[in-house]
Amino acid sequence: MNSGISQVFQRELTCPICLNYFIDPVTIDCGHSFCRPCFYLNWQDIPILTQCFECLKRTQQRNLKTNIRLKKKASRARKASLWLFLSSEEQMCGTHRQTKKIFCEVDRSLLCLLCSSSQEHRYHRHCPAEWAAEEHREKLLKKMQSLWEKACENQRNLNVETTRISHWKDYVNVRLEAIRAEYQKMPAFHHEEEKHNLEMLKKKGKDIFHQLHLSKTKMAHRREILRGTYAELMKMCHKPDVELLQAFGDILHRYESLLLQVSEPVNPELSAGPITGLLDRLSGFRVDFTLQPERTNSHIFLYGDLRSMNVGCDPQDDPDITAKSECFLEWGAQAFTSGKYYWEVHVGDSWNWAFGVCNNYWKEKRQNDKIDGEEGLFLLGCVKEDTHCSLFTTSPLVVQYVPRPTSTVGLFLDCESRTMSFVDVDQSSLIYTIPNCSFSPPLRPIFCCSHFRPEKSQKCVYMLWEPVYPRKPSFSHLIKQDK
Repeated sequence: MNSGISQVFQRELTCPICLNYFIDPVTIDCGHSFCRPCFYLNWQDIPILTQCFECLKRTQQRNLKTNIRLKKKASRARKASLWLFLSSEEQMCGTHRQTKKIFCEVDRSLLCLLCSSSQEHRYHRHCPAEWAAEEHREKLLKKMQSLWEKACENQRNLNVETTRISHWKDYVNVRLEAIRAEYQKMPAFHHEEEKHNLEMLKKKGKDIFHQLHLSKTKMAHRREILRGTYAELMKMCHKPDVELLQAFGDILHRYESLLLQVSEPVNPELSAGPITGLLDRLSGFRVDFTLQPERTNSHIFLYGDLRSMNVGCDPQDDPDITAKSECFLEWGAQAFTSGKYYWEVHVGDSWNWAFGVCNNYWKEKRQNDKIDGEEGLFLLGCVKEDTHCSLFTTSPLVVQYVPRPTSTVGLFLDCESRTMSFVDVDQSSLIYTIPNCSFSPPLRPIFCCSHFRPEKSQKCVYMLWEPVYPRKPSFSHLIKQDK
């Protein structure tokens, strides 16, 4: 073949970033191809929408698939290079003057066919050198994928800690102000209790702030180790086949020990002290209301980490709810336009629920194709994240770093001061007060749970709800109707 043509083909099989034959090549939107490891290492810290290294066109990083045809061509090119190397005079077996094309996995050496049958190597495991090199390279690529997933998980955890650190002091100050506001509504003789609770909260806040900084430092250090090891494995993959075969065992041992190290993010929790007399004060505004029968035709699908929990009623009491039901939404029949109201919800050991109040705007708009953000929703929610449960409030969506209530949650609606408060009844402590609510009366109690699946014949409303705790919170809706 003409040498010029050969060079053109060689360039087509070469990654433009590392200038080596492709390993696990991926082809992005614009049509250009790169080694997957090169793509990862160069664009990990850049947003999902980024530029191609070759043409600078905007491209997506998601769902990268291996270009199988290109991978096979690059593999054949490496085999041709290996045979060219093994066929050289200096690589011939000194004893039998034959090509050393057999790899001994015990001695990690290349042998000719006669040497592999000798007494010394007879009981060792052998295989063709070209096959062994590609097999070892594939093993490395699988290990690298696992390593990269660990690196991405570590990066996500690092982002979590960084975000928490940047907002932690503000979060603690907001809690301090909310508790002070509650004590201002109580008799003066609670002053010592208030002082004690606030001091404990400040101390715990500082301790957690210190833990977050230590955690961030550990994760930043682990990030450098993981990326460095990944780059080292990539470099090993690009080595000539003979060098790869001889050095394979040592680098894998170090890789395995690295994966055993785990850096989990801190799970901060600010225990709130009990407020004496809080429940007595709120109970003076207690109301009872019935559930809106409309809920039998209106179901809410909580998507993401929200799975299933029934709160506020027993589905067995409703003949219209079938065993196929999976999730639902319901309202209190009573609407509030002014005044102060308090009611309680028993949650027990459950999670994946949300309840509070909504206005008619949200209640009506939920049946359209789109709802703008959290408008008209003032909720406390609970989601399960791995092994622990997390609380959040909406309007705006804020993660609440307090213990999950283990029995009953109290809800206090104050239309005059435009606030919605949630309390842990068993602990007689404040969970959170949503301040400056953009109320648009009338307001109705609302219960959202993932538990039931409606029949196909029913009119259904699905809400895609994506709490991303412990990442930066976001709240989005997508409405769909089945008729």
